[in-house]
Amino acid sequence: MKKTLIALAVVALGGAAVAQQAAPAPVRVTLTRLDCGRSAQPRDLAAFSDTYAMDGFKKALVASCYLIRHGDEYLLWDTGYAVTARDNPQAGLLMPQTVVEQLRRLNVDPARVGRVGISHYHGDHTGQARDFARATLLIGAGDWAALTATERAPGVDPSPLAAWVSGGGKVEPVRGDKDVWGDGSVVILDTPGHTPGHHSLLVRLKGKGNVLLTGDLSHFAENYAVDGVPRFNTNRADTLASLHRFKRMAAALKATVVIQHEPADITKLPAFPQAAE
Repeated sequence: MKKTLIALAVVALGGAAVAQQAAPAPVRVTLTRLDCGRSAQPRDLAAFSDTYAMDGFKKALVASCYLIRHGDEYLLWDTGYAVTARDNPQAGLLMPQTVVEQLRRLNVDPARVGRVGISHYHGDHTGQARDFARATLLIGAGDWAALTATERAPGVDPSPLAAWVSGGGKVEPVRGDKDVWGDGSVVILDTPGHTPGHHSLLVRLKGKGNVLLTGDLSHFAENYAVDGVPRFNTNRADTLASLHRFKRMAAALKATVVIQHEPADITKLPAFPQAAE
């Protein structure tokens, strides 16, 4: 009996060793910032505080998009302003290159972008989505409901996402958080308030560590510091709850927080075409 137990233990240990050896190697994950437009001049940001805290405050903002590589797959997070905006003097925007042009500089065929993640439905985040109509659209369920409603609220423009709204593209409305590849490396985070289905993004990198991309949970450093709520947000209480969660998460994960519209946060990631890893 004793010999039998010893034999079984040896077999079990051997099996565990084989399983350990067979474990797949960690997938390489990278994060590259793309320039998706910027203000040509400082803009009045009074509307970004519903307590009048930003009255008289002006600042030039940027629009940042991000390419996340996971092994041989790609996720594009936000798509910036529409290309037509750079040809409109009244828009007051600078956009030296489109998203597609920047991808080609990275030797990435736009057709290889299998997923497009949209933090929320505003036009400075959906503007170039139409160039990736064959990708799966990942968007908050609350925002998707707003885009596809029979009677849409003011400011809800489905036209940049027409390829999916029309039923011609694959859509995954995201409820709560979503682990994109199922390994915890890239997680879409539920942070409603700016819009009903607003989401932020967590990217876990081997060297850089954890990076949190805000979406429009906050637009610039001064507002992030005081938990400022824009007057045009859809839900004040949800915004404050999302900010609370996001900041607690940033502290627990010792994460680098990147405010997507904040010019100073551009330098928190390597300059294009380099990627954070």
